[in-house]
Amino acid sequence: MGRMESDCRIPMLCLRPRVLALHALFWGLVSLRVFGAALLSEEKTTVARPVTTPCWQMEEFVVAVECSQCNAFQSKSWAACTQTGYVERINCTKSNKDEYKSCRSTLMEEHLFWKFEGAMLGLTILSALVVVARQRSLDRLASEKVRRQIESI
Repeated sequence: MGRMESDCRIPMLCLRPRVLALHALFWGLVSLRVFGAALLSEEKTTVARPVTTPCWQMEEFVVAVECSQCNAFQSKSWAACTQTGYVERINCTKSNKDEYKSCRSTLMEEHLFWKFEGAMLGLTILSALVVVARQRSLDRLASEKVRRQIESI
């Protein structure tokens, strides 16, 4: 059998009970994994201690100290530092409370941007190399086929 086509291009073979059972088992496990993880994370958040809403979510605020990187102690002890590793001190205008709010540093954003750009450039170069190699392989096969046809004449 010299063809490399899938058997599932023939509709009757795809409807075999074994193939259907394997597909159902695979997708059942995938959906269980996805929805199970969502349910578990939901449970964890609802079981956690009650969190009071920060004042900066309910009222106007002024940034007292600009976004700066958390030190080792702050990263472990402040909840605001755990999200991004950067924090800014804000002052809520109505309640006059000082609180810390997680923020995104422009330096961190620029670093992530260039990391992404580098990854995309690498992926582009890799894809181009694969295309060139594949094209050479196909050209070689076509030349072989033409050579065989010419020899058979």
